[in-house]
Amino acid sequence: MTSLHLSQRALLLTGGAVLMLALPPAGMAQDAPADAFDVASQIGPDPVLPDPQFVNLLPSVNVAEVVGWAEGQTPTVPEGLAITAYATDLVNPRTVHTLPNGDVLVVQSRAPEGKPKYRPKDYIRGWIMAFASGGGSGPQAESNLITLLRDTDRDGVVDERYDLLTGLHSPFGLAWIDDTLYVAAADAVEAYPYALGDTAITAEPTTLAPLPGGPLNHHWTKDLALSPDGTMLYASVGSNSNAAENGMEAEKGRAAIWQIDRETGASRIYASGLRNPNGLTFNPTSGELWAVINERDELGPDLVPDYMTSVQDGAFYGWPYSYYGDHVDERVRPARPDLVETALSPDYALSSHVAALGLVFTDGSAMPEAFGAGAFVGQRGSWNRDVFNGYKVSYVPFTDGAPDGMMQDVVTDFLVDGEVRGRPVGVGLDGTGALLVADDAGNTVWRVAAADGALSDGPIDSDRIEAAAAEPAPAPEPATAPAPEPAAPPAPEAEGAAPANLPEDSTPATPTVPDPAPAN
Repeated sequence: MTSLHLSQRALLLTGGAVLMLALPPAGMAQDAPADAFDVASQIGPDPVLPDPQFVNLLPSVNVAEVVGWAEGQTPTVPEGLAITAYATDLVNPRTVHTLPNGDVLVVQSRAPEGKPKYRPKDYIRGWIMAFASGGGSGPQAESNLITLLRDTDRDGVVDERYDLLTGLHSPFGLAWIDDTLYVAAADAVEAYPYALGDTAITAEPTTLAPLPGGPLNHHWTKDLALSPDGTMLYASVGSNSNAAENGMEAEKGRAAIWQIDRETGASRIYASGLRNPNGLTFNPTSGELWAVINERDELGPDLVPDYMTSVQDGAFYGWPYSYYGDHVDERVRPARPDLVETALSPDYALSSHVAALGLVFTDGSAMPEAFGAGAFVGQRGSWNRDVFNGYKVSYVPFTDGAPDGMMQDVVTDFLVDGEVRGRPVGVGLDGTGALLVADDAGNTVWRVAAADGALSDGPIDSDRIEAAAAEPAPAPEPATAPAPEPAAPPAPEAEGAAPANLPEDSTPATPTVPDPAPAN
């Protein structure tokens, strides 16, 4: 095993940029102290929150080497489930999206290039992230594409495979309706003409709405969800920092979920204070928007728990000023007690640093009864705590549209003996109702199905559009559609909203948007 373990082995002096590294002997990085924190105490609606370490010159760093999957190896699933490789030889698969005809789209992407580095910490973090992602130091295969997988006879085996789009700008989220495929790239939502069954897209896209982008674009993944009535898109935009250390000017329009009118492109902040939201999806029982959120680092190895939550219109969830309601982050200055007073606590904690990025509800799926009324969560895994956490797909049971019970580990052994075989990111349901898991380090999409071969009655598309969805919307207008007035925030009003489209003579950049602190 090779791992990078910097807790008590790293010294970073402000202004001096001195970094001292040591690699431990095999097995050391995964060893837990006898009094290790009980991770289970941070799972559920009322997590244990230890005292924060606001002065933390030696933050924990523990990064496992990516070794990949050997021939015949797979993740482990419990009795009653069967796992197979649905697609291999992919390049950083991040999300999966099932269309109404059962075709599965796999988004493969890497972070945008050219991200500026302002402090020594930025260089160190970039190196750590490269180590954690694997791929080696040689030439990298092409990523930033969308691949279509087709199972023509619904036997759980891919029969046809096509690269639908290539050369994209760090894509992540998708939505489809009315012969239009929406792609959330690193700085915009793009609309492509696409009819179900087609195996190529040759038309140029139309920019529906810009999103906060580079040059920094710290959290670059932009997820996408379609409202049940088909009229609105919801796009997630992560923060540009850990805890606002780059200044609040760099956070305009970020740490938020945007609502975008699909017909006009007009947009507004739907909810804010969400450090890095992903896994956007609507709960088919309650009709509420849900997401998984990566919380902040460097307050100690057991803070702050990542979480899943319903997302309320106009709500503020704390970042960067607080976490889990009124737990103030004293590193952030100036303080905003007025906003902390309005901050909502999330619905369900997942424990600290699991890096949850995927979420799918199982209603109507072909999964066994034990997994038939809840949500799967993809946890890419930690790099910033002494003992690894995450590296698995877990299941949270729901009752009447809300979490109800302890999270259960379902797809495991992505991390074995301190070595990473894969890292689960996006999750979804295939055309037969089985679970799909995008493994961005193992370059594989895994299929987890009922061992008895049960199938859903028909495909369950990722967008789950209601039968009474709106009539097809016209193609987006050029950059002339006005943006709506911002909704009344719970704090001082923000000015402006994102323009509906990028002007033809402009370059993709962060639009003029409200400060993320107020829930716009």
